[in-house]
Amino acid sequence: MAGLELLSDQGYRVDGRKAGELRKIQARMGVFAQADGSAYIEQGNTKALAVVYGPHEIRGSRAKTLHDRAVVNCQYSMATFSTGERKRRPHGDRKSTEMTLHLKQTFEAAILTQLYPRCQIDIYVQILQADGGNYCTCVNAATLAVIDAGIPMRDYVCASSAGFIEDTPLADLSYVEESAGGPQLALALLPKSEQIALLEMNSRLHEDHLERVINAASKACKDVYAVLDQVVRDHLQEVAPLVGDRGSV
Repeated sequence: MAGLELLSDQGYRVDGRKAGELRKIQARMGVFAQADGSAYIEQGNTKALAVVYGPHEIRGSRAKTLHDRAVVNCQYSMATFSTGERKRRPHGDRKSTEMTLHLKQTFEAAILTQLYPRCQIDIYVQILQADGGNYCTCVNAATLAVIDAGIPMRDYVCASSAGFIEDTPLADLSYVEESAGGPQLALALLPKSEQIALLEMNSRLHEDHLERVINAASKACKDVYAVLDQVVRDHLQEVAPLVGDRGSV
């Protein structure tokens, strides 16, 4: 990344954003009729698709059945065409396994699993185009899909990345900024209670700067929440007349 100015003297980033500014977010819910819930989201040039099935009976081995709450089953994958490098990405590779565990941990903290004992909830997320913030985009897509499925949650789960470049915290990193190699973290937040569902750092950061970077990520998560909440409200306005036509409440 030598020679590339990630932050100008005027405080602008490579793509023209200010330090705490999000990339443009566009999202749709209910994109798959066959699934119980689904959503498609674009954060800048990163694009993700999420589908949710359940709650349903445990499939396969009953040994994983939990008698006091639902099992949350997650799977993360990247489409072959999601990056400029056309390589096959099996579900079991190290990065996918790590992301799958992070998603599972995040949504176990948010979904009211105690309402569905001895059941299973499946969340499948796929990155269609990767340009930074893959985990965060997947969390935001999965949140919309879980809401679309009508599964109760404690709160929205909103995620954003943050980095520290030239003594400045940057929110919602793009691929170019991630590739610069500075300290980065990913934060998944329940915005109303400000509970942290997941916090991951990829390298060391001096504790004097840590609070500033977490605050930048936290503010970005709340900005994401405002966008996702509007997407849900717009979707409800779209589907309400259809539900009324069927004679349902």
